[in-house]
Amino acid sequence: MSIDSNTSILVTGGTGSFGKKFVDVLLKTSKPRKIIIFSRDELKQHEMRVAGFNAPCMRYFIGDVRDKERLRRAMNDVDVVIHAAALKHVPACEYNPIEAIQTNIIGAQNVINAAIDAGVKKVLALSTDKAVNPVNLYGATKLCAEKLFVQSNAYSGGKTIFSCVRYGNVVASRGSVVPLFEEQKKTGTITLTDERMTRFWLTLDHGVGFVLHCMDVMKGGEIFVPKIPSAKLTDLAEAIAPGTKRLMTGIRAGEKLHECLLSEDEARHTVEMKDMFVIEPETASWGYKHLEGPQPKDNWRYSSETNTVWLTPPQLQELLKTAA
Repeated sequence: MSIDSNTSILVTGGTGSFGKKFVDVLLKTSKPRKIIIFSRDELKQHEMRVAGFNAPCMRYFIGDVRDKERLRRAMNDVDVVIHAAALKHVPACEYNPIEAIQTNIIGAQNVINAAIDAGVKKVLALSTDKAVNPVNLYGATKLCAEKLFVQSNAYSGGKTIFSCVRYGNVVASRGSVVPLFEEQKKTGTITLTDERMTRFWLTLDHGVGFVLHCMDVMKGGEIFVPKIPSAKLTDLAEAIAPGTKRLMTGIRAGEKLHECLLSEDEARHTVEMKDMFVIEPETASWGYKHLEGPQPKDNWRYSSETNTVWLTPPQLQELLKTAA
């Protein structure tokens, strides 16, 4: 199903960077019957509303994904759910592990149960490269959430279908290193944890467009991974603050030198498409029909340091301009 004027859509964590861009695109293109922003921060909802997100179709629900009864109420008469709510800050999740579990895992299960109970047609959950071979709690909770969403197709009887989107760092999003570098540039010194570090990057526009495309093509049980470029963190620093002094602070706890979007083990049940990889469910008791297409070669993984597409400092500067 496509998003059109008959569609009611709910976005958990809808006041975040993704949620606002996603709603902005919907209002300009699809004009759904109803857009529900479900989040727990009344201030961010107020700020979003006064920033112009006040179309007649919009509803603001105060609620937490930990509260399954509130989710059930919010999902009444909803066709599509985009699940973007999560605790994402790696050090905060390490310091408050049970809080990360309550939101990212138990909250995911609550979203699943509420969607099935309410007869929602499609649920698409946002995941992260940190869910692949996780070394921090945030990644581990998102891996669990992915497993929950994929396997939930076995319990919904085909009435509600669940899939995931997994992508890398979003340029200039809230919590991104880009605003940090911009602020540090004023001091004349930028801090880097390790000069060897690489990351996947995409813009919010790309992320939103990819999610909308996946909503159209999802059959239930897939994890969609976009083909996106890599960049060295040193090149990003050069793009933002050329010639600025750099201070190496050492890699942080729970941090990787390079991120992986698709592991060697996942590649065995992955189909490659023109602009993305589709990780298909290994066990699909709900009758999943596998896609036709080439599979990655043996012992291959989609990692930021072995990527074939790289952004140079000038290209990063252009990307930052479009993301501003």
